[in-house]
Amino acid sequence: MGACLALCSLASCASCLCGSAPCLLCGCCPSSNNSTITRLVFSFFLLLGTLVSVIMILPGMEAQLRKIPGFCQGGTSIPGLENQVNCDVIVGYKSVYRMCFAMTCFFFLFSAIMIGVRSSKDPRAAIQNGFWFFKFLILIGITVGAFFIPDGTFHTVWFYFGAVGSFIFILIQLILLIDFAHSWNKVWVGNAENNDNKCWFAGLLTFTILHYALAITAVVLFYVYYTLPNDCTEHKVFISLNLIFCLIISIVSILPKIQEAQPHSGLLQASLISLYTMYVTWSAMTNNPNRKCNPSLLSLVSNINTTEPSGDGPPGQLQWWDAQSIVGLVIFLFCTLYASIRSSSNTQVNKLMQTEEGEGSSGEGVVGEDGIRRAVDNEEEKVSYSYSFFHFHLCLASLYIMMTLTNWYQPDTTTQAMQSSMPAVWVKMTSSWLGLGLYLWTLVAPLLFPDRDFS
Repeated sequence: MGACLALCSLASCASCLCGSAPCLLCGCCPSSNNSTITRLVFSFFLLLGTLVSVIMILPGMEAQLRKIPGFCQGGTSIPGLENQVNCDVIVGYKSVYRMCFAMTCFFFLFSAIMIGVRSSKDPRAAIQNGFWFFKFLILIGITVGAFFIPDGTFHTVWFYFGAVGSFIFILIQLILLIDFAHSWNKVWVGNAENNDNKCWFAGLLTFTILHYALAITAVVLFYVYYTLPNDCTEHKVFISLNLIFCLIISIVSILPKIQEAQPHSGLLQASLISLYTMYVTWSAMTNNPNRKCNPSLLSLVSNINTTEPSGDGPPGQLQWWDAQSIVGLVIFLFCTLYASIRSSSNTQVNKLMQTEEGEGSSGEGVVGEDGIRRAVDNEEEKVSYSYSFFHFHLCLASLYIMMTLTNWYQPDTTTQAMQSSMPAVWVKMTSSWLGLGLYLWTLVAPLLFPDRDFS
């Protein structure tokens, strides 16, 4: 009897793993929509790959990775291929490149397959919302295959793919942040007006002041620690330009004409954009190879003089994980989950992510004949988000996490330059300027084109 029950339980689990997302997660999210649960599961795949990548660069993993053919000297090698680099330092980063290559290929494959899906009645929608066990096997298969790619020029070529993909991903995240700031201000102002409660206005004022206070503090610290009287000209230009641009968008956001065209625009959005711009500026400056202009956070806290690292020192002295990488990883995780969960409930994010409100979404789970509450299929008439674009977004996210975890390491460089690179500096600074330009455009576009709908 017990064996029969065990077989029945196993069959039930197998049907869920090969079936739809609502079956897979009905116990955790019984009142959710099918589309939301599917995006959560795919995001979990991305986070799982990120976790594996983090584990691969932890100290002590090099000995295990040496067993993979063709990775480094002293380990199993492929005839005719030799590595002339410091494997104790490089090997973990090679594994991150290959793991993120596998995730990128996985999501790009589904992005191509899902082009043109309009509703859950499309046969391809069943692939999108189900067969999770087989999807997991596909991801594992691509990952295993990626670790057997010969070195050659793989890492060099993939570095440039990562740089371009990360640049696009940063722009998408900046647009999401702009939209989030607009939505935040609109909701809180609406609550204050509808409930006649001034606490909402007090909250808006508090967060606005807090954001500007943190941004101003960051600017002062940047000038103190990341510039020198006779050096670090690039940093002085970066800080000054972004400070001026933040002042411009703050002033423009409260101009009478702007307020008349967009009543919900204000200093809350400008303060949040300014704070994030300062973070991107800091992140860019920490990638400057000039160590005189780029002191580590540990040296600042410990009041230790930072000097150019010597190539004769052991590789263990190099500091791979710095504060900006950790903060960037946290922001990446938050923004990825935000885009997955919130994209179908916000008008402007819907336009960016090619999504719209699904039909038939009641928000209540459906109770089946067996009495089990299951999620709602809210995409019978039309999909609530673009399947293809969602996977493309996760594809770019995989490239971004690769560059973040490896500190934008550029292959075939010296050990001293591995921690920092100028391409990372310019990619981040350019993205910050484009982000500020996009926000300024959202403010002035209704005035320049009054006949168009910018709601």
